[in-house]
Amino acid sequence: MSQTDELKNRVEAKKLSLQSKIKELQADTQATSREQAQKLQAKLDSLNENIKGGWDSMTEAVAGKLNEWLKDD
Repeated sequence: MSQTDELKNRVEAKKLSLQSKIKELQADTQATSREQAQKLQAKLDSLNENIKGGWDSMTEAVAGKLNEWLKDD
């Protein structure tokens, strides 16, 4: 497995986890839950912006951003 494949797998796993958490928070009617869901959605939007060029054309700079994205909780 290449480093790109490994990074892609980790990113996809975290992306699915965040999407699941967003759905849980959206089901909750509390304002704090809505705020948390919005923050998580912003994080997903950031991810989508970083990978918009596709996995095949990923640069070292983008890989670094994705690794930072994975660390950020």
